[in-house]
Amino acid sequence: MGYQLTYAEMKRLFSEITQAYDVWAPVVKKGEGCFSDTDVIRYEKISSLDEVSWEKKSDYSFKEALLAINETLFYFTEDKVTIPAEPQKELLIFLRSCDLHGIRRLDQIYLKNGFEDFYYARVRRRAKFILMGCSESCQTGFCVSMGTNQSDNYDAYIRMEEKAVFIDTKDEALKQLFSVGKETDVEPDFVTENHEKVTLPKKLSPAVFQSAIWEEYGERCIACGRCNFVCPTCTCFTTQDIFYRDNKKVGERRRVWASCQVDGYSDIAGGHGFRQKKAERVRFKVMHKICDYEKRFGYHMCVGCGRCDAVCPEYISYSNIIHRLAKEEEENEK
Repeated sequence: MGYQLTYAEMKRLFSEITQAYDVWAPVVKKGEGCFSDTDVIRYEKISSLDEVSWEKKSDYSFKEALLAINETLFYFTEDKVTIPAEPQKELLIFLRSCDLHGIRRLDQIYLKNGFEDFYYARVRRRAKFILMGCSESCQTGFCVSMGTNQSDNYDAYIRMEEKAVFIDTKDEALKQLFSVGKETDVEPDFVTENHEKVTLPKKLSPAVFQSAIWEEYGERCIACGRCNFVCPTCTCFTTQDIFYRDNKKVGERRRVWASCQVDGYSDIAGGHGFRQKKAERVRFKVMHKICDYEKRFGYHMCVGCGRCDAVCPEYISYSNIIHRLAKEEEENEK
């Protein structure tokens, strides 16, 4: 059972919500795209539902609401280390079904991968998720193929229509807030078919690591890392120590997003570097998403959002690579 509210009721309630929560949602950023005179849709804190991009999928994922691109881990002096205070407000994050499945992947890496990341955990426990329905498929997504087109583990679902707002809530605090509306049945909108369809390889042989596919795509890759930065499940980061100019013995350590595709990411002490060739990096990313991660945790890392296909300046299609691997597998079995 859900609720139907008028715009006036929803506007008043949302004003109350922003007093108690930091609300993150996809917003159209005019003129801030990668190319001249283009827009980009990415996440930021909002104060009104009018700011939300309801119709189009965000170019960047929800991830930066939970994991800051540039996060201070601690401040240091000669004899003292200070951890930044944790956020005081709870978070409400608007996202779509594929991204909601991405939460499970982030939790797996940061909370259940042999340790619990202190910084992620203290933000994650404050987060609630508002599902945004998908009335039609985006152009590059293949969530149906990945089984991520539907979700039921949301805290609330919101659908904006021409004359009313429809809400389904599972969280008790949110339910009390929205119960001022008229009770009605509310079912989330989920796509059942994508423009893009992906066939996943079922059992890749060791020969896949020598496939000519990797060299082909590696020659086109420019190692910009965009595919990683827009991905809702990539978790790689590096650390930086910042020393203040007025006192070189005082500073801070930061955790900064990184990419397995960029030059120098796999370099280690002594000057040695793993995966020097771009072909090796492309192979590593793809195999991690559809093979290695599944072997460890029992499900694929990729959620089929299709952002990597959309953002690549060299038009490298991750989904097409998967298609070709599945086709090679089929031919090898004959």
